[in-house]
Amino acid sequence: MSDLQQQFSAAQASIKTLTERPENAVMLKLYTLYKQATQGDAIGERPGMTDYVARAKYDAWAALKGTSNEAAMQQYIELVNTQLGAA
Repeated sequence: MSDLQQQFSAAQASIKTLTERPENAVMLKLYTLYKQATQGDAIGERPGMTDYVARAKYDAWAALKGTSNEAAMQQYIELVNTQLGAA
């Protein structure tokens, strides 16, 4: 496992230690960066208009199209570190 992947795994564990849930915008960013880092570009059909949450998640993930797995991991780590510092 590379150093970046180890840091990414550590960040995933660390974010779960927060006593307060981050804002929805931060949670969405964490979700999309995680998906991009682990699965790559968004796949599947865009959810329908009535499924607001799934559609917002899909759209945010699709906005990262072309971002490399490594870049997404790095951004995820930085965002987690920011959240941990703010806690």
